[in-house]
Amino acid sequence: MGKLSVMAAAVVAAAASSMSVSSLAQDQPHPALSCPVDHDQLADTLKKNVKPGGGPSNGGLDNNEWAAVVNRQGIVCAVAYSGGKVDDQWLGSRAIAAEKANTANAFSLKDKAIATANLYAGAQPGGFLFGAALGNPPSPEVLYAGTPEQFGTSHDPMVGKPIGGTIVFGGGLALYDGNGIAGALGVSGDSSCADHNVAWRVRHQLGLDRVPAGVSPNMKDAIIYDIGLDGKSPSGFGHPKCNGKEDQIAVDLGAGVSGNVVR
Repeated sequence: MGKLSVMAAAVVAAAASSMSVSSLAQDQPHPALSCPVDHDQLADTLKKNVKPGGGPSNGGLDNNEWAAVVNRQGIVCAVAYSGGKVDDQWLGSRAIAAEKANTANAFSLKDKAIATANLYAGAQPGGFLFGAALGNPPSPEVLYAGTPEQFGTSHDPMVGKPIGGTIVFGGGLALYDGNGIAGALGVSGDSSCADHNVAWRVRHQLGLDRVPAGVSPNMKDAIIYDIGLDGKSPSGFGHPKCNGKEDQIAVDLGAGVSGNVVR
């Protein structure tokens, strides 16, 4: 083989090797650059804040719940459940919890938080965010990877990957530490109003509730119960009440604002 042929073969081999490494890298999970919460912290705190785990009532069905945390880059850091096994809570809520976390992270800024509950009114037909729920679809490859035995564990297949998704009802809150926004938390498995209450409790106990401001009249990201009989929200950021005592509990927690005080 001549020198030119040898050189050509070497170039081709190098290019093939480079493409193989690049392809392999693209197939690997995205590294979590920084995570405000790990799996054990999330699982322990979640269990302590739902009634089946010995915690308080949150006004809904008092189900076991799923929780998920993403970092500021939108990478899933942790997924956990409060029950004893994976099907002690609604299986469909694993994905919803992760998408709520993604949404709260995506719509919150370093100086202003927006809870997923704050997006409800604006996402309705005629609202200023109508269509937002369809604008950032979740990744099915990430949602349905792995096996159910891994779901909610420290080895959940979603961990280390971006999930996407936009949810426009209660249960998602941005996380703020002493340096600003650090990611977001999503909770699902009960009524959306109860999910918001659980998320509020969990965020507080994790010490990640240093919210600088929000769209609520209390200048936070509280749920706003101001949707009237006409279906309209005077604030533009309202959420409907659910069927239990979730709204009363939210007001007591500072996690909600009732319609009679919204201006």
